Amino acid sequence: QVQLVESGGGLVQAGGSLRLSCAASGSIFTLMVMGWYRQAPGKQRELVATITTGRSTSYADSVKGRFTISKDNAKNTVYLEMNNLRREDTAVYYCNGFWYGNNYWGQGTQVTVSS
Repeated sequence: QVQLVESGGGLVQAGGSLRLSCAASGSIFTLMVMGWYRQAPGKQRELVATITTGRSTSYADSVKGRFTISKDNAKNTVYLEMNNLRREDTAVYYCNGFWYGNNYWGQGTQVTVSS
């Protein structure tokens, strides 16, 4: 069983930065494709960024150049560095791990960007 626990959300002014962390339990962290999703009020959950086992990354167009996903295999942790935050980045951010058809989700962390 894999458990994912996010942290690092909060309230920040537009233009500011936050770093989200997602700590994973279990022994398959290095085998999983890890990702960050977000869900704003009244909207569907959307993919923000992913990182593969080989550390290849991909991003939604809306966050390219502002967000960076990374991971530390020694700490079983994946990060999302968010810079130049905008009001439209306000959402609950979820950590996701995918392995052999199984999706694992964290409980989510709220990010609120004020003007």
